[in-house]
Amino acid sequence: MNKKDLRKKQLAILNEFALTGEKKKEDQKLLNKLINSKLLENAQTIGITSSLNQEVDTSKIIAHLWDLGKEVYLARTEPNRVMHFVYYTYRSKLTKNKMGIEEITDQNAEVKDDLDLLLVPGLAFALDSHQRLGFGGGFYDRFLEKHAESKTVSLVNSKMMYETAIWPLDQTDIPVETLVTTDKIITN
Repeated sequence: MNKKDLRKKQLAILNEFALTGEKKKEDQKLLNKLINSKLLENAQTIGITSSLNQEVDTSKIIAHLWDLGKEVYLARTEPNRVMHFVYYTYRSKLTKNKMGIEEITDQNAEVKDDLDLLLVPGLAFALDSHQRLGFGGGFYDRFLEKHAESKTVSLVNSKMMYETAIWPLDQTDIPVETLVTTDKIITN
């Protein structure tokens, strides 16, 4: 199956799943799994996105990171498919970008792209290779190519999980180091 068709299929599956109570339960399990792991222990600067409804909810994760005294940096897209991470506090003003994702628009906000840990979103993840199917913009693959020192982790609910990639892989696709599922943590 090509990436475009799978993205469309996955979005339909995830949008339907977002309407269920099961998604909220899985989001909470993923949050608990992440919190109780060692993944956050040595990370002080953490990059994350403000989630869309069909994605794993990041709002509770962000609040927990603040409670732990971690520095949170929110993804912000720029022209030419560039992405940066901007320092985020509860006082930061957010506006939705053209894709519907909340971002910090203050151009004077601190930007930090050399992060200790990056929570990478996606539509589908291959458990064997840690490959991800993103939304198609290439923002994360471009970012990770330039910032390979950041550890990467993705939260994967039951509807995002595939044993192996059923989509074609490109040379520019960068696998995620650690996948957190509701059952286990898988490190590459």
